[in-house]
Amino acid sequence: MASVATSGTAPGPPSRARRWFSGFRERETWTAYAFLAPWFLGFIFLTAGPMIASAYLSFTNYGIEQIAGFSPTESVGTEHYRQLFNDDKIRLALKNTFVFTLMMVPATMVVALVLAMILSRIGRAAGIFRTIFYIPQITPPVAAAVLLLVLFNGQVGLVNRALELVGIQGPFWTTDPSWIKPSLVILSVWSVGGTMVIYLAALHGVPQQLYEAAAIDGASAWRRFRDVTIPMISPALFFTFIILTLAGLNSFTEAYTAYFGAGSTGADSPDAALFYAIYLFRQAFEFFNLGFASAMAWLLFLISITITLIQVTVSRRFVFYQGGQK
Repeated sequence: MASVATSGTAPGPPSRARRWFSGFRERETWTAYAFLAPWFLGFIFLTAGPMIASAYLSFTNYGIEQIAGFSPTESVGTEHYRQLFNDDKIRLALKNTFVFTLMMVPATMVVALVLAMILSRIGRAAGIFRTIFYIPQITPPVAAAVLLLVLFNGQVGLVNRALELVGIQGPFWTTDPSWIKPSLVILSVWSVGGTMVIYLAALHGVPQQLYEAAAIDGASAWRRFRDVTIPMISPALFFTFIILTLAGLNSFTEAYTAYFGAGSTGADSPDAALFYAIYLFRQAFEFFNLGFASAMAWLLFLISITITLIQVTVSRRFVFYQGGQK
């Protein structure tokens, strides 16, 4: 009876240790929120806010007159989005962007993987070469664009001078429309250091016993590369595939500096160098058609999201994770 009566009584006040632990967890939670606050504020004011404003402006006539206050901002409905499908420059810019991306992404991945495999086999000297290969990655894009004009000049460029030494007549890289995008791809591959470092880390994570087991089974070097290396580093390949694709779709600085920058009116710039991000920038900050530029930005966003979703869906059949799931 005493035990029943005791069990039916209300619990006493929490002990001092429990109160201290509860207060500690509450302080720890608020501390975590304090550290996360800069990110939340940055996301709200620098990402979500501008995206909402851009979505609103894409349905208005916001331009130079509205900026100057000469006329009010008015709704134009979906006029800008209809204009996207009637603008020949939009189709040209999208074509150039897609072609450049299709050329740049596989070239960068292949060169980065080859360099990473070489560095994984040269031992202690890998640190020196890793630094040398990574330096172009931290070169300012504007400087790289100027370097493009110097190296790939059709008459006095160092690339054509080097080709002449082996009896090859180099093309006019920076003026021939057929060679403008390949020259920009070569420039992108030159700064392959970041992708190379990712692949190098992935290669170091491949269990060596898998190579030993494959060698015991008589697998050739190519079979070991195809059946062991590629599956084991496929998450890194997939990650860089998405990142490089998005970078290609948003390609801007090098082409703009080389062909649309200071000293160029844009009218004499080659159409082969007109990427989508460049045309968007010119509409927004040269022609001040901010409503139309906002619609262009949302089109690029939808294209990027669609391509990424397709890549993620397809990757489930090819990306291998060590946990055993694809």
